[in-house]
Amino acid sequence: MSLSMDKRSIRAALLQQRLALTATQTSLLGHAAQVRVLELSYFRKATTVALYSAVRNEVDTTLLAEAALAAGKSLCFPCVNGEEMHFYPVNSLDELQEGCFGVCEPQPAEMEVAAAQIDFMLVPGVAFDLSGHRLGYGRGFFDRFLEGAGFYGQRVGLAYDFQVVERLPAEEHDQMVDLLVTEARIITPP
Repeated sequence: MSLSMDKRSIRAALLQQRLALTATQTSLLGHAAQVRVLELSYFRKATTVALYSAVRNEVDTTLLAEAALAAGKSLCFPCVNGEEMHFYPVNSLDELQEGCFGVCEPQPAEMEVAAAQIDFMLVPGVAFDLSGHRLGYGRGFFDRFLEGAGFYGQRVGLAYDFQVVERLPAEEHDQMVDLLVTEARIITPP
C-alpha cells in the first residue's frame, strides 16, 4: 500500500480486500485473532470489556464476548444515536439487535456504561499502522468517544494482518490504539 495514498483510497482498497474474504477465511483468521486477544493480560485483568459487533467481514468478537461473560466480566457494546456513540451493558449476545448502519447494538438503557468504567476496549478499523494510528469508516464515532469521554482503559485494535500498513495519514483528532492484534501477531506501537 503506497504511503502517498489518501485516507479515502486506503479505505476503499482495504474494504474491498476485506469484503473479498470467504466465510471460511473470516472464520479461521478471526478465531486466531480472538485467541490472541484472550491471551492478553489486559483482557484477563479487565473487569469491564467493551466490544464491537462485526459487520462487513470485520474480525468477529463472539468468542471474546462469550469468554468475558463466562469470566464474570461486565460486557458492553456501542450504540449510535445521531452523531454520538454510547456504551450499554449486555448480559447476552441475544440482546443485540440490528441498529444504526446495520450494526447489531444493545437497546439503550437507563444505565449507560461510563467511559471511565471501561478497562479494555476493542476498537474496529479498516486499517491500522505500526505506530497505532487507526483508519475507521470516516464517521469518527470511536475517535470522538475516545477523545472526549474520559476513557482511560486499554485501546486494542483488532484486524486481519493485511489491514496493517506501515504508515497511515493521520490528523490531530485521530485517536490511536495501545495495542494491535491480528491473527498473526500482536503489535505494540512505539
